[in-house]
Amino acid sequence: MSTPQGGHGNDAAIARTLARHPRPLGGDPMRQMAPPLLSLSGMVLNNAQGPDHAAIRRKPPWLRAKVPGGEGYQRLKGILNEHRLHTVCEEASCPNLGECWSRGVATIMILGDTCTRACGFCNVKTGKPPTLDRDEPRRVAESLRLMWEGGGLKHIVITSVNRDELSDGGAGVWAETIQRSRESCPGMSIEVLIPDFQGDAGALQMVIDARPHIINHNIETVRRMYPAVRPSAKFDRSLELLRRVKEQGLVAKTGIMVGIGERDDEVLDLLSDVQASTRVGSGDTCDILTIGQYLQPTRNHLPIARWVTPEQFSKFRDEGLSRGFKVVESGPLVRSSYHADHQAESLTDVSDERARVSRAAMDELLGRTSD
Repeated sequence: MSTPQGGHGNDAAIARTLARHPRPLGGDPMRQMAPPLLSLSGMVLNNAQGPDHAAIRRKPPWLRAKVPGGEGYQRLKGILNEHRLHTVCEEASCPNLGECWSRGVATIMILGDTCTRACGFCNVKTGKPPTLDRDEPRRVAESLRLMWEGGGLKHIVITSVNRDELSDGGAGVWAETIQRSRESCPGMSIEVLIPDFQGDAGALQMVIDARPHIINHNIETVRRMYPAVRPSAKFDRSLELLRRVKEQGLVAKTGIMVGIGERDDEVLDLLSDVQASTRVGSGDTCDILTIGQYLQPTRNHLPIARWVTPEQFSKFRDEGLSRGFKVVESGPLVRSSYHADHQAESLTDVSDERARVSRAAMDELLGRTSD
């Protein structure tokens, strides 16, 4: 008989998470507040300490992920293992890992593993990052080249922690990483999932000038939920970031999670807000939207309020398309990188880039043969 979620069968998984994140986990935005004059903790469910942890809810049947496999998956996994490379796909136990790797899509994280923020949904450890690795862009580009040449990688999603202690929020490292990666892997599409840089337009411009194929910045949740879900972020600041991306002619992407406490009508209002706030010029707006089910990483994080059904996800997709998004990926297991390669091929010029690279390689081969 299986052990119910939240029971002793889950203790080993929690222990592994705590071992990876010895500093306080994200997910407790209230921990820096002064203690209350009167505590009612004994009278309410407390999801922050002691034996009263809220158990992680059992998943419904439609949230079962496929076992990874296939030739493409094995090829990329072999390269990662051989060179001891790491991806967010593995660290986050992404349910779409097998499907993405088999198509040559992976996600990596830069700027370290310690975030300066404490979002209520995120399992990245929080605190003051110890160092800034100035050599990281070179090493990332070399790692991507290995995956591109030997593992069939064709689309990379690069994300990062927040580095609010840096004057540029890490934008300089971001820009150099993008530039070096494009040079090392011509024809590979590059998508970046960036923080808000605390609204610093100059920092954002450094990333825009590096010209990745897609710039993604997740709004994550509805406006009302920001104090609990993203206490150090601002809803309107994220909208402005997406507008600036569109203003300079790049493909803009955002994503949200549902089931964390929002209402369906608030989700629809959010879709309308994104489209209205990012409209520029002749009416071009944010291009891509992803919507997925929130999954509580540990019992220290915000609890799941509801399981959103596949039928409701389909309605969200239809509503997003009707409001002007060119691509909407909406489903229980959808994450930011889901079908990201298809989005790049349909909305950017990466197919033309690959054709030019292929022609150049053929011309070089013919030149060597004629000699």
